[in-house]
Amino acid sequence: MNRTHNWICETQKSMRSKGVFLGDNPLKYPTPILYMQLSIAALVTMLFQSVLNPLGESAFISQMLAGILLGPSCLGGENDFADTVYPVKSFYISQTFAFFGCMLFLFLVGVKMDMSIVKRSGKKAVVIGLSAFFVPLVLNVCLTFVLQRTVTMEPQLHKSLIVIAVLQCQSSFHVIACLLGDLKLLNSELGRLAVSSSMISGTLSWIHIIISFTLRQGTMKNIQNLPFMVLSLAGLLVLILCVLRPILLWMVAQAAKRKAIKESYIFSIFIMVMLCCLLGEIVGQHFMLGPMVLGLAVPDGPPLGSALVDRLDSYVSNILLPSYFVLTGARLNLSRIRMKTFVIVEVLALSSFCGKLLGTMVPSLYCKMPATDALALGLIMSAQGITDLLILQHGLVLLLIDGECYSIMIITSVLLTGIITPIVKFLYKPSKRYKSAKRRRTIEHSLPNMELRLLVCMFHQDSTPSIINLIEVFNPTPKSPICFYLVHLIRLAGRTAPVLIAHRPGKSNSTTALSDHIINAFRLYQEHNAGRVLMNAFTAIAPFDTMHDDVCSLAFERRTSMIIIPFHKLFCALRCTEEVAHPIRSVNRNIIRNAPCSVGILVDRGTLNKKPTALQASLSGRSFYNVGTIFIEGPDDREALALATRMAGNPNVSLTVTKLTDPKQSSTQKEIDSEVIRKYQEAIVDKKQHVYNEVHVKDSVDMINVIRSMENFLDLILLGRRHDCDSQLFMGLTEWNEFPELGFLGDMLASSDGNCEVSVLVVQQQSFVPSQKEKTDDFFSCHVKDSYSVLDIPHDSTNKVWPL
Repeated sequence: MNRTHNWICETQKSMRSKGVFLGDNPLKYPTPILYMQLSIAALVTMLFQSVLNPLGESAFISQMLAGILLGPSCLGGENDFADTVYPVKSFYISQTFAFFGCMLFLFLVGVKMDMSIVKRSGKKAVVIGLSAFFVPLVLNVCLTFVLQRTVTMEPQLHKSLIVIAVLQCQSSFHVIACLLGDLKLLNSELGRLAVSSSMISGTLSWIHIIISFTLRQGTMKNIQNLPFMVLSLAGLLVLILCVLRPILLWMVAQAAKRKAIKESYIFSIFIMVMLCCLLGEIVGQHFMLGPMVLGLAVPDGPPLGSALVDRLDSYVSNILLPSYFVLTGARLNLSRIRMKTFVIVEVLALSSFCGKLLGTMVPSLYCKMPATDALALGLIMSAQGITDLLILQHGLVLLLIDGECYSIMIITSVLLTGIITPIVKFLYKPSKRYKSAKRRRTIEHSLPNMELRLLVCMFHQDSTPSIINLIEVFNPTPKSPICFYLVHLIRLAGRTAPVLIAHRPGKSNSTTALSDHIINAFRLYQEHNAGRVLMNAFTAIAPFDTMHDDVCSLAFERRTSMIIIPFHKLFCALRCTEEVAHPIRSVNRNIIRNAPCSVGILVDRGTLNKKPTALQASLSGRSFYNVGTIFIEGPDDREALALATRMAGNPNVSLTVTKLTDPKQSSTQKEIDSEVIRKYQEAIVDKKQHVYNEVHVKDSVDMINVIRSMENFLDLILLGRRHDCDSQLFMGLTEWNEFPELGFLGDMLASSDGNCEVSVLVVQQQSFVPSQKEKTDDFFSCHVKDSYSVLDIPHDSTNKVWPL
């Protein structure tokens, strides 16, 4: 069959070529052509993504543009390129691989989905989801009846207009989740609401579509077949939910015992996927239905869901899936589109878009959501994607729509989603919620003898003893207790929707088994320090790219004064080991850039671990800590000194504060710094274990020598992160930095080239407006005096701050 659907004869050849050296042309054989088609589709898609992703476009737009470019409307028309790369004889094989890739992709999307979101959805999400489904549907159906009675159109269009109207109103969780992932909004406040709402509207849409297509297939030839089709569909669902899902749950239980996924389990799941495809085709449903439902039946997250995603996601999304969009583009024929048909279909598309927008915005505004956020949510709920393409293609197969309307609706989906995504990226910034605060949340500006609130981030349990000792050094007392919020940060794997779980005493959660050891250790520390320490534990499961949003939002909501984050490298004596170092480092840098309060980065060299933990010391006598503070100038150094002043009240801490004087220090900074130094000197009166020194240094060599002389007898060094780049003291240090997020001095102490064996806490004070250098990923800036108001956090006699 040729491109004009006329039958032709083709000589049967071997599937593989013998090679050019034996006189064969590889492009005349199916297997090499398939490899070339997959490679070209993946390469063109990647090129579009590299150009469009920085502009805010989603992966769907890049994939569709690649499909259109390689389709008959552009390069794939009647020319030598199409005859060589996409010959007619290769269509059957390429279509098989395209649908195979699409099938695995939708199965994996189903695996990532957490169906419990529907149960946990609040009233707001339920109302928005219902409204986003029914409002556009009612609006489009009413408009269709008006158009059919008032506008003259082709008989085929008149007959299929109601179908076009209904198809334009459908939505899918798959599309919304992929879009939010591309925009890095999955774990934002708006993203969580969009995920919950789309689960409601998407579930209704799929129920509607399945019923409609089943009725259509049952009435195409013999209406007597309809009951059997319905029973067969119900049987398929029962098989998946009542037979296959228990098997999957058994696999998860066995994997939990062995702490590993057996290869036989993965093989068995592949067999289940193929079986569901086959049964779907047998009962007359779209072959994608079975794998999508089976994906939903697979328990999301580790160990099974994450294993499937880790093994398949990259290959399926980047290699196999682009060929499906090429197949979609091959069915487009823009030359056959008539203007009148185009206008009528576009009117329905615009009506559907307005219906989804209104159906989302009105309940959102009623719930007192900001207008810009409501608009962004409405645009997100109006986006279209791969499942819409599948629905349209199945409608084309069932003769519900013709090729012309199919082409118009595909182009409309691309244009609509292509316009929506940059607007959403411009309108909604997750950080604006916690960066717009104008209250000082720092240790320097906190009142003495008041409760100190901290947010402690943990990536792995190895940091637990050091963090516990650090909190003990901060001097929690009954008059000035420490309330800290512990957040165990886990990479999102095997699920689409990120989760933030609050742990309550006495309640267990199988989802967060990895957090149990960490939380139990801190909870035991809290029990042995009742009245001095209060801990509330969370587990945040999110992608590394957006993990900082959970941390910053929690710090903002709980009104913490400082976020403590461990350095991305783990040090053991002079050797360091990296555990997913690069993504953790990116999380730390994002927290530093966006934090709504002060930040402390703990570079743990093991000196805090060598001491007994605060829990052990409470049972066998307190351990003693030698802490040093380097003070030069600026808000970060003042924050470090304010923290040292609080430590001065701890009888088990010996403080050594060394002020390095710079003759060229600005008078404005000197006046502010003197006030903080005065408070420290008042705090150490009659306390012989604390020392305050002033050392005159003239250049960076003198400064480094002073700091190096302190390393041998200290357990912890406090220092500020940001300093004046033009100061004579930092001449030469600004030319290279291995870890710029630690500042000049922190980088010098943490550098792998150094011989420092002391732990370091690098402190950054809250800053309202980031400098242009910070925005461009340079972590150094000069500072001016900020306007502020002091935030007083009341503390009652019960030491309870939960809930706020």
